Amino acid sequence: MPASIRDVAQRAGVSVGTVSNVLNRPDEVSSDSVERVNRAIEELGYVRNDAARKLRGGVSSTVGFVVLDGQNPFYTDVVRGAEDEGTRHNIAILYGNTDEDHARERVYLDLFEEQQVRGVLIAPYGDITARLQRLRARGIAAVLVDRFSGDGRFSSVSVDSVRGGRMAVEHLLDTGRRRIAFVGGPFDIRQVNDRLAGARVAAENASPPLEIEVIATGAMTVEEGAAAGTRILARPRRDWPDALFAANDLLALGLLQSLIVDGRMLVPNEIAIIGFDDIPFAAAAAVPLSSMRQPSRMIGRTALRILLEEAADPTSIARQTVFQPELIVRRSTSG
Repeated sequence: MPASIRDVAQRAGVSVGTVSNVLNRPDEVSSDSVERVNRAIEELGYVRNDAARKLRGGVSSTVGFVVLDGQNPFYTDVVRGAEDEGTRHNIAILYGNTDEDHARERVYLDLFEEQQVRGVLIAPYGDITARLQRLRARGIAAVLVDRFSGDGRFSSVSVDSVRGGRMAVEHLLDTGRRRIAFVGGPFDIRQVNDRLAGARVAAENASPPLEIEVIATGAMTVEEGAAAGTRILARPRRDWPDALFAANDLLALGLLQSLIVDGRMLVPNEIAIIGFDDIPFAAAAAVPLSSMRQPSRMIGRTALRILLEEAADPTSIARQTVFQPELIVRRSTSG
């Protein structure tokens, strides 16, 4: 059984209060007592339960971060941005991956609520407004990440996905592509809907206007992208799209893997591909991938900064921070 503060006090021959003072205010304790307490701590292997101490004082040193897809390097970079900011404030990040699953999302939110974290950052799957209101009622701040708060009830840090979708398709149109398909899903992920909406705006504004084909996927993964590419290749050649806008880079990389016929890569000469996120693997792909870049680490840093401000002042007004995407052109659309 781990040594307690009472065990340390007994071994050192001092009161529990003296041990507490040595741990928190050593300048108020005699040097003899400090030496005896520190010797007892070393002999007993006592480990200070700082988390419990802070919870008793009403302030936790931890923040929960729930992400949509832990396999996506975009979210890994967002979390690292939050960790970088957290280090400046002595905050630890507790991380949970929902893997686009409502049940797993609930499990992590339950856990963070039980742990009374200082706040929760979340890239949600679907609408969780009611659950975030419950957290707020218990004094736990919450900020949406990679999701714009449409009703403004919670602060959010996101990228303009509608604009990003429009820019992606405008780029494809500028390269002469006309049979454009959007590859993505599931559609209860807000970002998927927003990127498709932007793509449709660009298509409607084209001269002449055109329709965006939708090729639905069950998840935003490399495997789902490869499966979508296989379905495309199963069509008669005259029915192939000449460009694909993937809802994220993982889907785009899966498409890229699948679009090889008789050992010949079809990208970009016959089918152009553009993704979204600009993860590190995009530039390193066999055919370097064009993508809409998101400032991933800046998103994480900004979200944590806002969360800590709201935790310190629960009466603060919710704010919506929206970064702009950047078109990164590589060989998958311009070869």
